[in-house]
Amino acid sequence: MAKFTDRLYERVEPIWASYMEHPFIKGLEDGSLDEEKFKHWLKQDYIYLIEYARLFAIGAAKATDLNMMSTYASLMDGTLNTEMNLHRDYAQKFGISEAELEQTEPAEVTTAYTSYMLNMAQIGGVENVIAAILTCTWSYNYIGLKLAEKEGAKNHAGYREWVDMYSSDEFTQFKEDCVDLMNEVTEGRSEKDLQCLEDIVVKTSYYEYKFWDMAENLETWDVPAK
Repeated sequence: MAKFTDRLYERVEPIWASYMEHPFIKGLEDGSLDEEKFKHWLKQDYIYLIEYARLFAIGAAKATDLNMMSTYASLMDGTLNTEMNLHRDYAQKFGISEAELEQTEPAEVTTAYTSYMLNMAQIGGVENVIAAILTCTWSYNYIGLKLAEKEGAKNHAGYREWVDMYSSDEFTQFKEDCVDLMNEVTEGRSEKDLQCLEDIVVKTSYYEYKFWDMAENLETWDVPAK
């Protein structure tokens, strides 16, 4: 029997496939990515992950049983103490302090994306929370696994740790836990409910593309110069 996430994947995979052609991802693939662009992504993604961790806290609060609450808590811990450690390690190599990371001013896209996710999580039940969470984790694993198949990405020292993190068994399990949560909370839901959740996953997939654009173009806020 097909799962809801099978339907979601069919819907969003063409969007995610476009990430692989994005100049930022191509730069990760062959090691040609400009260091300043990576640092911009690093700082913006760090503060993004702070807000992302809040989503797991909301999920724990809205969980319908203790097992679900425990899964959300574990996923939040993985975000704060595994994924963000990669960012802290890279920052140290670039001479960026943890304080500087935390004090990063969110770019326009970062603000819009995190605000959308948090809003969707707050106004709905636990099903909205995992719908808001799913794209980021799943699409990063999608990218990581595809880059891990590329010789250039595996062999380039500068960004190899990035590829290793997002293609790792640990992060793949992180993604699988999110997928399982999505399927659990959508059992028996009406088509209307499923369509609303699909819309959240599609919109966050578009936001992910905009986030790569933001990093590639070193964007902050699009305010015309006087």
